[in-house]
Amino acid sequence: MTSTLQQYLRNPAIWLAIGIAVLCLVLQFSGLEPTLRFDRQAIEKGHWWLLLSGNFVHLSDSHLGMNMAGLALIVALVWTQFNVWQWLLIIIFSSICVGLGLFFFDQQINWYVGFSGTLHGLIIAGSLADLKRYPLSASALLAMVSAKLVWEQVAGPLPGSESVAGGSVVVNSHLYGAIAGLVIGVIMLVIRYRRADATAT
Repeated sequence: MTSTLQQYLRNPAIWLAIGIAVLCLVLQFSGLEPTLRFDRQAIEKGHWWLLLSGNFVHLSDSHLGMNMAGLALIVALVWTQFNVWQWLLIIIFSSICVGLGLFFFDQQINWYVGFSGTLHGLIIAGSLADLKRYPLSASALLAMVSAKLVWEQVAGPLPGSESVAGGSVVVNSHLYGAIAGLVIGVIMLVIRYRRADATAT
């Protein structure tokens, strides 16, 4: 094992990402999707945790694989920008915002599964933090994600995404996740820079 890889694996945030992937895999093959998915009727009866848990179960193996590939890409691109606790907060906040957004603003959605909404929150927050260090690549990534979101709002899911997922793609989940990532990312960066200024004075 190379020293670079060893250093990479010593980062607790990497193990958080691995843990998320393992959790999604376990839930997928344990058959808990019907129990843990976002279910409007169940949430209305007080099963509020489904607002969060629905993001970690998937419609199919290919749906899971697509989302885990997205998580791996985010880890490769921007995962060093926050520590393990910050990423955990971003994941939880983005996931809950996806659930709340669907619950309050998409009354026609009775059930939902998938990590893609949360992924949009992660990539937005990570890219915002990456702007200071790599402004060109981070700006390009933000522009691409923004263009994707606009496409989805105007024309619907990206071509081929529904066939890979094995069902309908709820594009508004991506929008809610991205907004959540923007909000929590900005808050975290403001706190970071204020602390840095306070330390410098």
